Order: sequence, then structure tokens, then C-alpha cells
Amino acid sequence: MKTKILSLIALFVATIAVNAQIDRSKMPKPGPDPEVKLGKPVKITLKNGLKVIIVENHKLPRVSANLSIDNKPYLEGEIAGVSSMMGSLLGRGTTNITKDEFNEKVDFLGANVSFFSSGAYASSLTKYFPEILELMADGVKNSQFTQEEFDKEKQVTLDNIKSNEKSVTAAARRVENVLTYGKNHPFGEFTSKESVEKITLDDVKNNYNTYYKPNNAYLVIEGDINPKEVKKLVKKAFSDWQKGEIPNYEIPATENVATTEINFINMPNAVQSEIAVINNIDLTLGDKDYYAALMANNILGGGGTARLFMNLREDKGYTYGSYSSLRQNRYAGTFRATASVRNVVTDSSVVELQKEINRIRYQKVTAEELQNSKEEYIGGFVMDVQKPRTVANFALNIERYNLPEDFYANYIKNIKAVTLDDVQNAAIKYFKGNKARIVITGKGIDVLKNLEKTDYVIKYFDKYGNPTEKPEMTMPIPEGMTAATVVDKYIEAIGGKDKVMEIKSVMMTSTAKVQGIDVTSVDKMAAPNKMSKVITGMGQVFQKIIFDGEKGYQEVQGRRMDMTPEQLKEFKTLSLPILDVSYKTGTLDRIEPIDGINYYVVKNGTTEVFYDMKTGLKAKEVKTVKTPQGEVQVPQTFGDYKAVNGVLFPFALGTKMGPMDLNFTITDIKVNEGVSDEDFK
Repeated sequence: MKTKILSLIALFVATIAVNAQIDRSKMPKPGPDPEVKLGKPVKITLKNGLKVIIVENHKLPRVSANLSIDNKPYLEGEIAGVSSMMGSLLGRGTTNITKDEFNEKVDFLGANVSFFSSGAYASSLTKYFPEILELMADGVKNSQFTQEEFDKEKQVTLDNIKSNEKSVTAAARRVENVLTYGKNHPFGEFTSKESVEKITLDDVKNNYNTYYKPNNAYLVIEGDINPKEVKKLVKKAFSDWQKGEIPNYEIPATENVATTEINFINMPNAVQSEIAVINNIDLTLGDKDYYAALMANNILGGGGTARLFMNLREDKGYTYGSYSSLRQNRYAGTFRATASVRNVVTDSSVVELQKEINRIRYQKVTAEELQNSKEEYIGGFVMDVQKPRTVANFALNIERYNLPEDFYANYIKNIKAVTLDDVQNAAIKYFKGNKARIVITGKGIDVLKNLEKTDYVIKYFDKYGNPTEKPEMTMPIPEGMTAATVVDKYIEAIGGKDKVMEIKSVMMTSTAKVQGIDVTSVDKMAAPNKMSKVITGMGQVFQKIIFDGEKGYQEVQGRRMDMTPEQLKEFKTLSLPILDVSYKTGTLDRIEPIDGINYYVVKNGTTEVFYDMKTGLKAKEVKTVKTPQGEVQVPQTFGDYKAVNGVLFPFALGTKMGPMDLNFTITDIKVNEGVSDEDFK
């Protein structure tokens, strides 16, 4: 026992001696770079031209098959959207099996099979893979295109287009592509209501028969497989897929503007501006300066620690986030620096975006920034290569881009070889701050005045990318019109003063779906200014707001907060249950045209209220709220007016909270019943 104790003491003393020799004030030396061993995939080519890549991995008893049809982009013209529609109709029944039978088989096997215009994908447990591969091949080779399914898909496409008509983000992305590539470029054309209505079932069939062919396709199979057995399965399933002659389309060249300019798209319903600084580039995976370009973009706008984010979000508080992207492409690449910002800081954001782009072009990044960027990329790469799917994608890239077999084996070495000079040269070459389009989609009446003070020429476009004139900012207010007369017109429109004055209380119940959760809001209001709002969901109270006319509080998930003196002052000025009576003391600020409809805009404190000049009905309220990031505009829309007790109430309410759109539907309104003083305690 004594010997054991002495041995432990000796070991303890030795440990202290070793630790005493370690200088913990110095960073330990990094170990050697991890050796990347990707393994060698098995490759075969069928007689019809289909190239097959097989990647073995036995970690899990699963297999996936990914079919990529690598056609050159082509212009769809008057029937833009036909290939997307074709892809959506693939697999809805074949010459051998009905749509329902196909889906039932896939579900029964716990598998996944999907089709799209540029290929197909399937995954399953290993033991079911032969059957799943056969189903996938059947959908690829023998899909039926019926009039019934075509009509359904056409209507779905038209409904989606209609739902995005007023989307500022959708308009921004659409016009950015039109201006960057041109309408006569495959990347610049877009699916429209007009193009969809021209598409016929024959067009869909023709697109499938022309472009959905094996001779430009790759089939990557990865997972718990035996390559010899997979070869047999693939040959059996795909050998009779007929190859064809795919039309050769000459893609037009893209060009940058001679000098940087602002391209403005007016969206009167925008509560923030979508900004994108864009220029065309010629960059392809494997180019000599590819790695330096990656590092330059990552330092500029690659994430939450990059320069754009730190400037526009962390320092200035202009946006939730600002980023840049470098899109390599064999046909037309792009550089983009983007931000969604508050209207009031649109011009300042343009200045800061351009400042950061030009700074990385004309001043070398620091050694620390470059080292951090390298470590981030290398760390991500090492994690990714552990995934079998990544190895399969690497093998596909080597084939598609004609890369050296050791391209990814040398990835870490090539990243580490990038120098400060390399990064600056790549930034100068690919970030064209002096020949860029600054595409801004926003509300002209709020942002153009300050944008016109910048040094850039401003060109105007509509939401489809067509050149247009500078939008009309406002209209003259008719003589004698005031906030009070506008509100009186509204009162008359909803039922008249006598009926409105009879209303002493209102209870409204509305429902909405928020991030997949069903929520219910119960609002109660009583004269002269009492109100309560209770939002519930999943069996619990999410939020409660109570005001009894003198004092009030908010409660969020059980945590109560009394209203501040400033909030109490605001609530005391409200005229309830008809809130608009409060706005008579405001000012008639302007007449604003939005989507062909003219609105009186009444300004009352921090709220702007929009009344339709023709109908008199209220369409929208926009409240300016102070946040730690600065002032934010919160819009609320009103629609679907219906009569209750002879007075019109809006039954559709919409609001925007940050990136979320919340749409409430009124399910019940009670007038002069269902409300008591107990509701405001």
C-alpha cells in the first residue's frame, strides 16, 4: 500500500514538473493539415451517353441516386416557365403505373423520389434501393403528361404569380436578373402570367422530348452499395433511355455598365428598400484566382463577422444583415453585395456598401482577416468531406468542370497559398465598384429625395424591368380637404355618423397561422378608450395588452410589464371603439398613388393612415416604432370589408413583423355585446 502511495505521489510531482514547463501565455503550434482522402469513385458511361458515378459508403444502410441533366441554358421566350412546368409534371404517373400507385409504393417503402426539369432524386434503405431505382427510372423515361394534371399545374403556377404581385422581394430579384443579364438571356427571362397562359400541353411534351435526355446527364449513386451490383441495376434501368440531339443555343454575352449607376424600381407598398450592388464576372470553378476570390468575398460579406455585416448591422444598425456573394458559373457569373434596409437610411446604406467594396479593392486586407477566413473555409471543408454526399458532389464537379482528379485533394493547400496581394487583385478584378448597377427596389416617395443627392445617375424601371419615367411623388391636395374631412368621409363610407356613434363596444375574434402555429387574437374595445388584446396558441397565452383608460400593462408569456408614461399618454388619446375618430386631429400630409389607386395620407403622431380617395375606406396604417437598431416602419393592411349591424368592418388584417408576414382573418365581430369592465383589469 505504501508503495502505491509513493508511486502516486511521484506521478503527481512529475505531472506538476511537466506542466511547469508549458508556457500557457503562448498559442500552441498548429498541428499538420488534415489529409483529405476522398476515395476513388467508380465511373461508367452507358451507350446512350449517361455518365454514372458510384460512391461507396457503408456507414448507414441507405442509398441515394441523384440525376443531373447538364444542358446548356437556353431561352424559353414567349413560353417562359415551360421547363419548370414540365419538371413539376414529371412522375405524375407513367405508361406502366398510375400516379396514385406510384406514390403509394414510394410511401410504403419509406423512400423519397422526386423529379425536376434538370433531373431527379431518389433515396431509400439499401434493401429497397433496386425497386426505388426502377421507379425513378420509370418516371424519367416514361412519364405521362395528361391534360388534367397540366391544367392543375398551370393554375397553381398562375396562383403563385398572383400571390407575388405585390411582393417587394420578388420584384427586386426579378428586375435584378433582368438588368444584370438582359431579357434575352436565359438567366434574365422570367415566368409571367402572359407566358404561362401561352403554354400548352404540347409545349410541355416537346420540352421533355427535346431536353430531357441522357447524353448530357450524370447519375451519381452514393451509399451502402456494391459497385458491381449497382452497375447491373443502372444498365437494366437506364440503358433503354433514348438519347437525342439537343439544340445548341448561343448564349448572349453579358456586359457591365460603363460607370456605376442607380437602377430604381418604385414599389409604393415597400416598408424597406432592397439594395443590390451587382456586376457581371467571368469566374469558373478551378480558375487560377478562384481561391483568392473566395477569400476576398468571405472577408467582405461572407457572414456575421464580415465587413458588410459589421458595418451596416453592428455599427450602423441599418439592417438585419448585409452580405455579398460571388457566383461562379461556366456561362455568366455575378458578384452581389446586398442589404434590406429601412427607407430612411437607403441613401446612407448605398454609401456604406460602396465604401466597403472600394476599401477592399484599394486597401489590402489585414493578415488576421485573411488567416481567419482561411481557417473558416478549411474548417468547413474538413467537416464537409466527412459526408458521403459531399464526396459524391465533388466527383460530379470534377466531371462537369473537367477538373484535375486531385482538385479537392489539393483544396486546403491552395486555400493556404492565397496571399494578401492575391486577395486584393481578386477584389479589383471581380468587385466592380466603379462599373456596377446599384439596383434599389423601394418606395420612391420616401427614398428618392436623398438618393438624388448622391453622385450616381438614376434610371427608373417598372417591376418587370422595363424602362420608365421617374415615379410621381405626390399630387396636389384639393382645397378644403383636411384630416377631419377625410376621416368624416371614412365614417360615412362605413355606415354613417349615426350608426357609428351607436357603437359603444366591439369584440373581434381573428385567427392566423404564424410559423406553422395556429393563433387566435381576441380584441375588445369600449368607449371612450378602453382596450384589451389577448393572443393565444398551443393552449397558452402568447401576449396580452390591457388598458383601462388610465393605466395599462403588457404581458408576454407570463412576464408582465407596466406601460411607460409615454405609452400611457398615447393610449389615452385613442378614441375607441372606432379608432379613426382619433385621427381627425392629425394632418392631411399628402395624396399618394399606389398601384393605380390614389390615397389620402393622414399623419397622426408616429402613424400614417391611408384612405382610398374613391371609396373612402381605410386601406393601411404605417406606424414608426423605435427599436435598438433605429426606427422601423410597421405596416398594417385592412381589406374585405363586411357589414355588421349596418357598419362596415375589415375582415382581413395583415401586418409585417421583421421578415414575417402575419395575415389575420376575422371570424367573428360582436357589437355592443360580449364586453365588460372585467375585460380591462
